[in-house]
Amino acid sequence: MAHDQQDHNTNLKRRDALKLLATAAVAIPVVSMAGHAAAVTAKTKGAELIYRPTDPDMLKPIVPWSMTLTEAELSDLELLANIIIPADAQSPSAGSLGAQHFINEWVSAPYPQQKADLVLVRGGLVWLNGEAKKRFGKAFAQLNTDQQRQICDDIRYEPKAAANLKHGARFFAKVRDLTATAFYTTEPGMADIGYIGNKPTATFAGPSDEVLRKLKLKS
Repeated sequence: MAHDQQDHNTNLKRRDALKLLATAAVAIPVVSMAGHAAAVTAKTKGAELIYRPTDPDMLKPIVPWSMTLTEAELSDLELLANIIIPADAQSPSAGSLGAQHFINEWVSAPYPQQKADLVLVRGGLVWLNGEAKKRFGKAFAQLNTDQQRQICDDIRYEPKAAANLKHGARFFAKVRDLTATAFYTTEPGMADIGYIGNKPTATFAGPSDEVLRKLKLKS
């Protein structure tokens, strides 16, 4: 029971920290190459999509490039996403919302940054499975939850990671950032941080007195 409570507290702290990082991403809309920042659905996996050099159709977004990652890589990324943002009483896990497909869309884009991230993510997944086999004799997906978390805990913060784990820590940091972006730009993710924008209202009462005082617009 004590171990379960510790895991629960750790998950809450992790979620709170990610909320702080995500607030800016929600307050300043993320510009996705496809015209949307939410996770790409399974329908686009591996599909050849037509490029249309016009303003994006926000109601029917498309991704103008093919997806790169394999099913096995997506499966491992889903596991990582669920470790990074697990399900709780307030919202579902990042993997269940399709964070891995958002990562696939991102690293498949034909731009320098995304190409570099593809190398980092793909190489990191190879490293992850190699580390899992070295420690436990099995691929990462075949490990139990405690074994998976053991590896993730060792690479969760690059400055404190062991020298031989620095590459894994850089990989994990990238996956964590992309997972948070994917999760907190979905409706459940925005609800998780209490974001109430992007909704039509019949009236607008204006900013509260508290906000006005904070901006020194009211005494």
